[in-house]
Amino acid sequence: MDKTELRKLQAFVRHSFDNESIRVSLDPQDVQAAQVTLGERQIANITVDDEDGDRSFALEMKIPVGREVLQEYLRMLFETDKLKIVARMKKNDSVELNNGDDFLGIISADDPKGKSYTLQIAILDFDLEDF
Repeated sequence: MDKTELRKLQAFVRHSFDNESIRVSLDPQDVQAAQVTLGERQIANITVDDEDGDRSFALEMKIPVGREVLQEYLRMLFETDKLKIVARMKKNDSVELNNGDDFLGIISADDPKGKSYTLQIAILDFDLEDF
């Protein structure tokens, strides 16, 4: 990842979560990955996907709470009431995360008891064009 991509990814993630405190920086262990931080806390990773000839990115964030407080946890973490959890049609093992009416990604249970979750957001190259 180069500086331009990091800058665009940071702007995209800040916009998606409605939080200007988010930072995206190169992962010191892997030049094809970035770390997403909020304050001093690393909250997610972004990796590059070049497999299909198109450059895209995958954001992955572990969420250490149960389903009953998932939306509240994310709203508190990002300091916005715009985030909402939406059920998926014909799927009961995952939910959608939206910012208002805008789809952000999928949250899937990490374990059958639903005690922790993972948020996955696909970021396509054209998603970064406006940033």
